[in-house]
Amino acid sequence: MGIISSIFGSKGDKNSTNPKSTVMPVIPTEIYRAATLELQDIIAPSALQITPKGLNLGDKIVRTFFVISYPRYLTDNWFSPIINLDKVFDVSIFIHPIDTSEILRSFQKKVAEVQSQISIRESKGLVRDPMLDTAYRDLESLRDNLMQAQEKMFDVGLYITIYADNENDLFKIESEIKSLLESKLIYLKPALFQQDEAFKSVIPLGTDILAVHQKLNTEPLSSLFPFVSFDLTSDKGILYGVNRHNSSLIIFDRFSLPNYNSITFATSGAGKSYATKLEIIRTLMFDTEVIVIDPEREYEYLSEAVGGRYFNIALSSDHHINPFDLPIPTSDETPADVLRANTINLVGLFRIMLGGLTPEEDSIIDRAITETYALKDITAESNFANIEPPLLMDFEMVLVGMDGSESLIQRLAKFTHGSWASFLNQPSNVDINRKFVVFSVRDMEDELKPVAMYIVTHYIWNAIRKNIKKRLLVVDEAWWMMKSEDTASFLYSIAKRGRKYYLGLATITQDVGDFMKSPYGVPIVTNSSIQLLLKQSPSTIDILQKTFNLTDEEKYLLLEANVGEGIFFAGLKHVAVKTIASYTEDQIITSDPSQILAIKKAKDDLVEQEANQDKNQASI
Repeated sequence: MGIISSIFGSKGDKNSTNPKSTVMPVIPTEIYRAATLELQDIIAPSALQITPKGLNLGDKIVRTFFVISYPRYLTDNWFSPIINLDKVFDVSIFIHPIDTSEILRSFQKKVAEVQSQISIRESKGLVRDPMLDTAYRDLESLRDNLMQAQEKMFDVGLYITIYADNENDLFKIESEIKSLLESKLIYLKPALFQQDEAFKSVIPLGTDILAVHQKLNTEPLSSLFPFVSFDLTSDKGILYGVNRHNSSLIIFDRFSLPNYNSITFATSGAGKSYATKLEIIRTLMFDTEVIVIDPEREYEYLSEAVGGRYFNIALSSDHHINPFDLPIPTSDETPADVLRANTINLVGLFRIMLGGLTPEEDSIIDRAITETYALKDITAESNFANIEPPLLMDFEMVLVGMDGSESLIQRLAKFTHGSWASFLNQPSNVDINRKFVVFSVRDMEDELKPVAMYIVTHYIWNAIRKNIKKRLLVVDEAWWMMKSEDTASFLYSIAKRGRKYYLGLATITQDVGDFMKSPYGVPIVTNSSIQLLLKQSPSTIDILQKTFNLTDEEKYLLLEANVGEGIFFAGLKHVAVKTIASYTEDQIITSDPSQILAIKKAKDDLVEQEANQDKNQASI
């Protein structure tokens, strides 16, 4: 305040003789008004220089162009490649209607001129000029449409202003835009010595100062529709990636779509698990429970990082799931419905375990399951909340006493008394009461993996039905489940029924061929509102092109894509996508062996450094 008073003095207080009064000066009105900050002061560049070929706006070089010529026909969306160009530019389209009566008078004169030229050539015996004939037909057709009020004429000005950091970049952008338009027989010219007027015409003032127009009727003018940006986003949800067309963000909430399912196809190493783990991290922030079936032990570190549960399902594991467990009936179910459904599921399980069943064996298995439950006093009238479910050895004991079951008992023996007994013949001891739960089947023998995935998915499904919450079930390497009709049909039933229980199913696979050969492959795809296609191999691209109606350009985009790049489908729309993670997210979800080793080494170095510090402090 002292500095201000020393500059302005005490002019505002004429009656004061006390020197202390100078600490509260009054600033003159002229100075106050001169210091007013206006909008134009904020948006104006730091400097402006006008040259014949462009403008220098601060640290940017600007050049404006106008369209001087159009072809005879304009195709739909011809302006789309320009709109979606990943460059900084502005576009202004001025449309000035022309009075129909006025244009008809000029048309009459023009038609007469063309007719006269044709007649003169005929009188001289010259060969017919195709250009004149075509012009005459076009003029006659347009005149008829104007007279019938089916068309109108407009003066159209199309101006494009491009921005760059230097002349070299400006030249590259100019060449790219010109080549895109000239390939469609549309030609541009720079507004030489009119860059000032041209720039004012493009900025959002709505003033057509440049006034360089071409006449277009209604039909070709409609092809100039500018709102054709390849945006695919909503106002809520998680970030799936960046739009490769225009660098916009792809944000979606799967739980706001008609169904909550998604499917991901990609070759090995294309980034499908990376993209899925990225979605999981971001989904967990929105109070959603996530359950994963992990065939390759890729989600263990992620589970540790977010405080989830990790269950290793294997012959030597301490984690067990009893396939005879019964879920508590929901409000719209009866115990009889639950018992019948679980019996059908168990028949499917035994069909996988025993390598198929004959019709007679199918009947025996069905009757044996019912009697096994009855052995534990479990019937259609029981209260499933207070029961002790039977085990596989109880089922075997019932089966022994049935005629025609000798072959079934022999095949079942390895699951009850052999090396595989520890897997199935145990009570359940897993609890999925966490926001993030992973079931790993990597250490399970390949022969038993379909069985393990079938049991795990049924256990998860029964747990989901107990109480409705927002959940996401991720099935990685789903082609394992598509090998058997029973597991494939169950996966399809989850895809169809999941919405009722607020469940989204994320299906991921690299073996597109096996997945799509299954009779349930295409139905699962069609019941998925979100589809993500990453890099594909030449052997499977034709199947995907047919399934997703891809253009040849999209087909080659998938063949040539880098890691994490592909096409993102949501409903009827799709765009090219690139998956991008933050540094912290990348450290948690990466499956790149070199990165994992580097992270592990950094941790070991940190532990060793802390140990050395403790030793030094102890010695001191």
